[in-house]
This record gives sequence, structure tokens and C-alpha cells, in this order.
Amino acid sequence: MDINELTYKINGCAMKVHNTLGNGFQEVIYQRCLAIEFTKAGLGYEREKEQTIYYEGIDVGARRADFIVEGGVVVELKAVINLEDVHLAQAKNYVVAYDFKIGLLINFGANSLQFKKVFNTRYNKQS
Repeated sequence: MDINELTYKINGCAMKVHNTLGNGFQEVIYQRCLAIEFTKAGLGYEREKEQTIYYEGIDVGARRADFIVEGGVVVELKAVINLEDVHLAQAKNYVVAYDFKIGLLINFGANSLQFKKVFNTRYNKQS
């Protein structure tokens, strides 16, 4: 499945969750429901995958992405009224840290589901 089909499928799963629950729950509730929908859709995923962050080759800590789907898309969830630049920056940082081409930032907190594609301008696919 190509990346556009995959992101479309991920967004479809998120829309199902949002249509069922609406907004107003904590992020972890949406995360658990989205995991159920990914399973139902036959998507492979890892939840809360930890990634070490390096600064000039030195381990400076770790961050956890909400999901890695099909080994190639970072999915970061929010449950806030409005997405802000800091949320977009966080999603972009995850895409770069994991060296993935694309990520999705999905917000369940607004009246309508919000999602943004984020791209890694430094993407360096390893052969």
C-alpha cells in the first residue's frame, strides 16, 4: 500500500473514532480506541514507541510517538480545542527523529476531527 493509501486509511480510522466518541475525552482514550480501529482495519502498528534523541551523537533522552503505523508513518494524537504551532513542531520533530518520510498529527479535541500531514524535509531513507 502506498503512503497516500496508508494515510487515508489511518485518517478513516480516526474519523470512525471521532464520529463515535465526539470530542471531550482525554488523549489516552482516543489512543486506545484508535488502536482498536487499526486492528480492525488490518494495519500493523506500534503504540508508544520510544525513540532515543541524540544531540551531536550524544544520547540526550527519549520521546515516545503515539503510534508508528506499518513501520513508516508516525501518528501523533492530541485532544485539544485548537491545534497550535507547538503541536505541529512536536509532530515534525518525531518524523525527523524516526527518520520517516511522513507523519500525521490528529486532533480529537475539536468539534470536527483535525488532521495534518507533516513531512520530513531531511528524510534519508536507509537502504
